Amino acid sequence: MPLNPQRTIDELKELRDLTSDDNGAQRVAWTDTWLKAREWFETKLAGLPVEHHIDAAGNNWITLPGESEKALLLGGHLDSVPNGGWLDGALGVLTSLEILRRFAEEYNGRPPVTIRVVDFADEEGARFGRSLLGSSAFAGTDSIAADRVRTDKNGIRMDDALLRCGIEMDRFPEARREQQNAAAYLELHIEQGPVLETLGLPLGVVLGTKGVERHAITFHGQEAHSGSTPMNARQDALAAAAKLALEIRTIAGKHADAVCTMGSVKTFPGIVTAVVGRCETTLDQRDLDAAVLATMYAEARDASARFAAEEKCTVEWSRIWNIEPVPFHPHLLALCEQAVLETAGRSHRLPSGPLHDCAEVARAGIPAVMMFVQSLGGISHNKIENTKEEHLAMAVTAMDRLATHTVEWMQRS
Repeated sequence: MPLNPQRTIDELKELRDLTSDDNGAQRVAWTDTWLKAREWFETKLAGLPVEHHIDAAGNNWITLPGESEKALLLGGHLDSVPNGGWLDGALGVLTSLEILRRFAEEYNGRPPVTIRVVDFADEEGARFGRSLLGSSAFAGTDSIAADRVRTDKNGIRMDDALLRCGIEMDRFPEARREQQNAAAYLELHIEQGPVLETLGLPLGVVLGTKGVERHAITFHGQEAHSGSTPMNARQDALAAAAKLALEIRTIAGKHADAVCTMGSVKTFPGIVTAVVGRCETTLDQRDLDAAVLATMYAEARDASARFAAEEKCTVEWSRIWNIEPVPFHPHLLALCEQAVLETAGRSHRLPSGPLHDCAEVARAGIPAVMMFVQSLGGISHNKIENTKEEHLAMAVTAMDRLATHTVEWMQRS
């Protein structure tokens, strides 16, 4: 049973048909459709010489024992956002399974190292707003107390939803046991952006996941009548916010891969006949370099103070969330580039703006790397998410080459 990329494509379509409707994929974690997807995946293990279990955080592990207990981890996630695409997350899991099949066949069920495939639970965080839930438990970066009381749109608590699926949140720390003997982790994912398509490249090497600084910013001015207040007498909180919304583009533009986004604006009193007295906004800043991220944050704060003064307003900042950049392992980056060059002839290194399970694995101190395959139109989290089938086949092949190179590296290490 040599590597068969077409089988991976066919299985992705099979999963799509099973767990999607007219609006897209519906494999939201901790729902019946997600459980159906996992049951379907289990049928694909028939006849393979593997051990299969769910860990304490709901992560699904398939283990092919090798001559060495040293383990190569391969994975992704089967869960999706509501109305999502057919490839996000699932491509990594099913490609990993195909690579495991190839190792099992080539080595008569006993490869030189142990091969483990993982389907991480609730990467998307779509139901309760907590992304990377399973992989953070694996890595030991979970936040059980804060997460257990989260509720979905129907008021159901997270701990109750997980218990329905057989998972007790108090036992999350036990998932760290899966780190034992892990020597490397590889993950394939669609890019979810337009870079590779713009460059005309099917595959790319992911340098790491960007760090994030996310803040709430509130400008305070003075509500006043829109008809009787002269323009030069206004304390317009929206005007100050609007200036910042334009300035962050200049701030991000100083750095090649940086992004800044003001994605939410609320005005008060929010009526057509009043000058805005209070404007609440959010700012999301991302870069792979921690120093760049700190610089952008400082520049945005300075700019907000300047624009507030210009509009006779004041400004307040409060942190919503932040995470440090996670660069991937330098030697695995080199091996990933080698695999991409062998498969596609050309390669490109790029950071990931979205977060991924791979970053949590890397935070646990396990050497890790990701490979991207081109996304048509740069679209993801949408039913029109798509990648050319020829590129999917190349991605499966390149990941298999990367797995082979990584096993050789593990044996030398």
